[in-house]
Amino acid sequence: MREMLRTLYGYQAWANNELFDRLALLDQQTQAAELHTALRLVSHHHVVAEIFAAHLSGARQHHTSDNTPETPTLEALRASVSATDGWYQQYVLDVTDGQLDEAVAFTFTDGDKGSMTRHEMLQHVALHSAIHRGEVSRILVQLSITPPWDTLAVYLHRTQPARREQELRPTG
Repeated sequence: MREMLRTLYGYQAWANNELFDRLALLDQQTQAAELHTALRLVSHHHVVAEIFAAHLSGARQHHTSDNTPETPTLEALRASVSATDGWYQQYVLDVTDGQLDEAVAFTFTDGDKGSMTRHEMLQHVALHSAIHRGEVSRILVQLSITPPWDTLAVYLHRTQPARREQELRPTG
């Protein structure tokens, strides 16, 4: 299970970085509205990732909402997302199987109570981020910008090129 989480969070960091590379192609003047919407979506999934990182680590989380009051710049958001991705990559290296099965009680930003295992939290953060990267990719398509190939298969083959050299063997 931990190996799968390590792969998942390596993929997440790669996919986020690929998305920021594409967002940097937007014209800050003529595509300002689309860039703003994209930054709000990324900021949202990033804030959620920070909230759950606090839950996972037992730290007090400082967010009062699931997004920032002000829209961060592309550069500031990229740096913050990268730092959080690094935190998750280290967390999945250090967490034990026993810890992954532990339930953690927490409070959502709206005041509702919740409880999830650490494993469920990690799945939630990765899937939630993927949903919003997909929304941002749709904005890019509407602007005639090719979105990143945000798939696990592409990540695995780009980061492990030897996978392309495998011989095909018949199955069955």
